[in-house]
Amino acid sequence: MSFLLESLILHKTVKKHYLSLAKGAECQVTYIWIDYSGENLQCKTRTLNKEPTGIRDIPEWSASWMDGNLIEVTLVPVRMFRDPFTLDPDKLVLCEVLDSNRVPMGSNQRSQCAKVMEEVREFEPWFGMEQEYILFGLDGRPFGWAPQGSPFTRVNCAVGINQVYGRDICICHYKACLYAGVKICGTNAESLPSQWEFQVGPCEGTEMGDHLWTARYILHRVCEDFGVVASLDVKPIEDKLDTSGCHINFSTKEMRSEGGLQYIEEAIRRLSRRHSQHLRVYDPHGGADNMSRLTSQSSSTSSFHVFSTATSCRNVSVRIPGHVSRRGCGYFEDRRPAANCDPYNVMRTLLELGEMG
Repeated sequence: MSFLLESLILHKTVKKHYLSLAKGAECQVTYIWIDYSGENLQCKTRTLNKEPTGIRDIPEWSASWMDGNLIEVTLVPVRMFRDPFTLDPDKLVLCEVLDSNRVPMGSNQRSQCAKVMEEVREFEPWFGMEQEYILFGLDGRPFGWAPQGSPFTRVNCAVGINQVYGRDICICHYKACLYAGVKICGTNAESLPSQWEFQVGPCEGTEMGDHLWTARYILHRVCEDFGVVASLDVKPIEDKLDTSGCHINFSTKEMRSEGGLQYIEEAIRRLSRRHSQHLRVYDPHGGADNMSRLTSQSSSTSSFHVFSTATSCRNVSVRIPGHVSRRGCGYFEDRRPAANCDPYNVMRTLLELGEMG
């Protein structure tokens, strides 16, 4: 294992020379897509003769898709970002995956989300998502932890080498997202020493999913450079109560306007009537991940089986932040989505016409 780590360090040092080499007008474009599982990302890169000015300048491409059988699929560019790894003029481009009949593959939910977004466009829905993750070493242990584990249990927003591990990764990811044009709006240490969170938003429509998936891609790439692994497992350490979620903040123009609290409270009442339906799509395994995560055993998770809500309280299904209650308008936070959720599925479920009324 130590030999492998030394090889990784050597590789990253040597790479600096090649990245500094001058090039002509050509542009490298890295295509990114969600794989068959709906959890992982894949990518590959091609050369364009000149820098694209927009998404229409990036051609479709083909890729292999392994879902029991190996088939060819089409990558359709949907959102373009600057490449923080090879720098301007290079690009990252998020893609949808279509089959031979140009139908989105099952794990690619963006087009279904876009249809719902169009139906509720008049409500001007805004989203923000809070992505939690934990860092692991290549030995399979939480990054920085001693073999016997960590003595620390609650270190939210902590400072100090004896409290948090991996801040360099958090900072580099933040800077890389800003360079790329991802709407990252914050970050903080979470409840385990190598657990972190970043926030994306506010975004409108499918933009939220596009930016979160791209932020996840950038996170995994940054971790490659540091020789660690970022895990979105909802319960990354079996003997700990701490879990990883991806809370979603939601509002409409009525909720954000004066007197909007009544619309927030009505939306939460509607959510309470569909608790089980939402949990089935709030993780990629039909609710199985959230069943292990939402146990009410910690101060930040609610019950899988019973819907709950409150103001300024974090161990509930959906909460109204204290400042929103005092102001009388704003947004609510649905704390049920799992860290490995598909944001397109979560948004679509929140925005189906039955919820918007």
